[in-house]
Amino acid sequence: MIVCKFGGSSVADDSQIRKVKAILDADSRRTIAVVSAPGRRSSEDDKITDLLYECNRLAQQNRSCRPVFEKIADRYLGIAKALKLDAGRLVPALDEIRQGIDAGRGTDYAASRGEYLSGLIIAAYLGWEFVDPADYIVINSDGTVNPITYERLSARFSEGGHYVLPGFYGSTPEGVIKTFSRGGSDISGAIASRAAKAELYENWTDVSGIYAADPRIVKNAKVISELTYRQVRELSDVGASVFHEEAIAPVIEAMIPINIRNTNDPDAPGTMISAESSNHGLIGISGKGGFSRIKIRKLMMFKRPGMRHALLTIFHLYGVRPSFSLFGIDSIVWYFESSQASDSVLSAMCARLKKDFSLDDISVERDVAVLGLVGTMDESTAFIDAAAALRDAGIPVKSLNYGASDVTTLIGVDDKDCRRAVEVIYNALF
Repeated sequence: MIVCKFGGSSVADDSQIRKVKAILDADSRRTIAVVSAPGRRSSEDDKITDLLYECNRLAQQNRSCRPVFEKIADRYLGIAKALKLDAGRLVPALDEIRQGIDAGRGTDYAASRGEYLSGLIIAAYLGWEFVDPADYIVINSDGTVNPITYERLSARFSEGGHYVLPGFYGSTPEGVIKTFSRGGSDISGAIASRAAKAELYENWTDVSGIYAADPRIVKNAKVISELTYRQVRELSDVGASVFHEEAIAPVIEAMIPINIRNTNDPDAPGTMISAESSNHGLIGISGKGGFSRIKIRKLMMFKRPGMRHALLTIFHLYGVRPSFSLFGIDSIVWYFESSQASDSVLSAMCARLKKDFSLDDISVERDVAVLGLVGTMDESTAFIDAAAALRDAGIPVKSLNYGASDVTTLIGVDDKDCRRAVEVIYNALF
């Protein structure tokens, strides 16, 4: 059995959905399809999910979402008619959703309806069974998947049919609609793969795999043929956006391989992700901006038991959750997403930290980026070559973390230099 997840670009209109059907028909093992909400048909187009968020925003302001929702309804009805389906059968569902949003059922409910409607249309077009994830996928308050999910879905899939499962959402243990983070249909596909004990999880998108560098930055970037679970997780964590980083967790324990494929080029082999890879040496370079970094210095810091934990506790009180860390003899540097705290919040947090812990120094720097150089790092000199290439290009290196991982070296640069740094390193090392 193969589980196929189709992203927003793969179900953006009727012509794309016809490609989806051709892909499913080409292999009888493809019996479960996980679908996203329709994505953009062009750069000027709106994503359905964005329109649904706007509808919810209007409802929260006690304003009718009808004008915006009409765009959503027209899109789905147009797709249904183009696929020669009875579009009238969608009208009750559309009316119920609009009324639910206007009634204040919440952000998660509104956002999830894009996938729900997409699932209804595609199930009808394929003649497959529609499975509502709200009845099977249970999402805990912290966003993790409740284990009962796998029992419920496994029992449903064991009936041996062909199924369409909307992605992105499930429900709380109390039965309230809840979504994963944006792009979470990848997670839904991984959940379905584990529940079905699939031999393969195919993730169909609009690119022919995971590239060694962002092709929008490096025009000649090559597709990586093979990656390990760890490598794709760490590439995703520092900017690679083809595959949702949290989608690794449901499949890694079951050792289900993932194949990233292109809906518009179904004969391309794509990228295979599994526990082991025959690729050695450097795999890829990615970068992510929008970080701030906070540097804390105190003499004999690490002689005080529990200080790191105590510092992080204060961070969390102010809504700051670091993504990366560096340690010196008497200092710590933490990188966190800048959107987590305003300048005033950071000023208050720093003042409290300095007072409570009698710090020698504390400072914050905005507008920084983190690059991830991924591959086999044991006894590698790639980080030296990367740093030298950046130096020669006049790009200052803010930090370098080598040795903490045998998969990734992290390099800090100014945010304004992020894209150019990726290009420089790729051209020098790949």
